Amino acid sequence: MELPLDYPTLRIIWWALMGVLLIGFALTDGFDMGVTALLPFVARDDGERRMVINTVAPTWEGNQVWFILGGGAIFAAWPFVYAVSFSGFYLAMFAVLASLILRPVAFKYRSKRPGAGWRSGWDWALFIAGFVPALVFGVAVGNVLQGIPFHLDSDLRTTYQGYFFGLFTPFTLLCGLLSVSMLVLHGAGWLTMKAEIGVVRDRARLFGTWAGLASLVLFALGYVFVAFGKLGFRITGALVMDGPSNPLRTATVAAPGAWLDNFAAHPWMWTAPGLGFAGAALALLGLRLGREFPAFVGSSLSAVGIIATVGLSMFPFILPSSIDPKSSLTVFNASSSHLTLFIMLVVTVIFLPIVLAYTAWAFKIMWGRSTQEALFTNPDLY
Repeated sequence: MELPLDYPTLRIIWWALMGVLLIGFALTDGFDMGVTALLPFVARDDGERRMVINTVAPTWEGNQVWFILGGGAIFAAWPFVYAVSFSGFYLAMFAVLASLILRPVAFKYRSKRPGAGWRSGWDWALFIAGFVPALVFGVAVGNVLQGIPFHLDSDLRTTYQGYFFGLFTPFTLLCGLLSVSMLVLHGAGWLTMKAEIGVVRDRARLFGTWAGLASLVLFALGYVFVAFGKLGFRITGALVMDGPSNPLRTATVAAPGAWLDNFAAHPWMWTAPGLGFAGAALALLGLRLGREFPAFVGSSLSAVGIIATVGLSMFPFILPSSIDPKSSLTVFNASSSHLTLFIMLVVTVIFLPIVLAYTAWAFKIMWGRSTQEALFTNPDLY
């Protein structure tokens, strides 16, 4: 059957859509994680903490849709990537899921008893639910950039040779801290818009300023690691874009600094890291001047730029192998079939606008500042 879009085009479209889903997750559930990671530091008593919690309470469940969509899209569009990453990062993914499970439980149970110790314990659980996933996601991206220790045999069976503590190297920890600072900045920007004007908002501005400065420094250090460290992979020979999915047909070598190749070949791509820096600077300016909307827009643009920088630098790689580069997974050798990608695209074109429209409607309906006064008049608040 002749399909309207050719195989290489569909593969690139789905690579771009994966980026959209990751960015959507960072922009929505990212500020949830940032807010809960800030909770013990910006709120000092129970009223302040409840107010902070209720800045994200109306939307956090819907925001998790992007996480589910991302996992489902990887499974359907890049089954090799799903198999290798979810098995190699098994313990890390377990830590993320365990942390995320804490969030709804903490939201529902923290106010079931009036004891200060009881509520404080659940507040720290919310901190874990925000900090741990942000850190682990960043560490995972760092591991992808430096290569995953796996190889494929002639029957395309995967053997992963890494271990949990091997995930943590200076570079991957830097990426993890960058992820935390990026999302804490985003959470601080959200709090300045959603929390009532007062001490909580002022503390969010202070911690957000430190997170913004950390984002700028860590992002710059990441460039140093990539440019001068032993990071990068390169495809040798012709790039086959329309062949069947078989990772072993691609000749790949480890090449320090190769993650900058795409920027040298396509200078317009420098707009992504530029956006990462400029967005963080705008967020810092907004926080210092008390301008809530520019602060949140800046933190959003910074997250878009940082994530886009990773994707553009690695293209066409998705999951390179550090021990057997020829087993590396790319956009063109690890995708689902032509027909599968086309059917998924049709479904996405129909339903993604519906998700976006509903999300925008929900944010509009639930907009407004969270106040301590409302805690005594609205029985629906946490």
